[in-house]
Amino acid sequence: MEPDISSSQEIRFIRLPEVLALCGKSKSSIYLAIKNGEFPAPVKLSARSSAWVHSEITAWAAARIKASRPL
Repeated sequence: MEPDISSSQEIRFIRLPEVLALCGKSKSSIYLAIKNGEFPAPVKLSARSSAWVHSEITAWAAARIKASRPL
């Protein structure tokens, strides 16, 4: 999923503890889902730092909600 960085939407980076709280998954299941292309990957901020884009995590959560609700 390619973020639209040209829009006026503010980009907010979040760290792993907040990602865990937002999605309800374990750390290992997040990294497995990233490997399988099923969860947004973190962005490398520096050589030893990475974070997730908040809007990508909320979009992932919204897609899971939509997929779980019958029409």
